[in-house]
Amino acid sequence: MDKKLLDILCCPASKQSLLQLSSDQLDRMNAAITAGKAVQLDGQAVNKPLKEALITRDGKLLYRIDDGIPVLLAEEAIAAAAIDGLAA
Repeated sequence: MDKKLLDILCCPASKQSLLQLSSDQLDRMNAAITAGKAVQLDGQAVNKPLKEALITRDGKLLYRIDDGIPVLLAEEAIAAAAIDGLAA
């Protein structure tokens, strides 16, 4: 992700800055998705593994990146609390 773009993006819910998910965090997130533990804030289960994602500075919310475009919809944020070791 472009550094300049990342510097201006923020979480639509908390207004916190966002960080790119590390490869280790991404692996943990995808393991949680495979195990059926990942849920969006709107209650929908996350079924597709992520290629890239952003996480809030406090490590509570995660936003997927689709084809290089961050999906910053608050209702589609993924709660990171249930995923072990995901906090930034």
